[in-house]
Amino acid sequence: MIGYVTLGTNQYDKAAKFYDELFKTVGAGRIMEGDTFIAWGPNQTSPAVSIIKPFNGKPATVGNGVMVALVMDSRDKVDALHAKALKLGGKDEGAPGDRGNNFYAAYFRDLDGNKLNAFCMG
Repeated sequence: MIGYVTLGTNQYDKAAKFYDELFKTVGAGRIMEGDTFIAWGPNQTSPAVSIIKPFNGKPATVGNGVMVALVMDSRDKVDALHAKALKLGGKDEGAPGDRGNNFYAAYFRDLDGNKLNAFCMG
């Protein structure tokens, strides 16, 4: 089970705005924050996504093969989240569509290059 996923950022203020707007699309908002991190989710007991300035003070880097998958409850929400990510400056990594076995998904990268996926089953 996943409690939360943390993504490093080198553009803290821009990343904060990106995720504020992105997650607003699916009804999630900030649930926790400090001087170096912000976490978003639908509430404090659900899984969350956060950004952070790396603790060691070195630049954040993108993990090769790492992807954060965000479950949605409809294809419309998958489409909306993907479209919003691109509108906010994210990069397309795979347009919304059927991927087989009732798996509907869309892929994008945030402003720091972290790969995310929005999906629903059915």
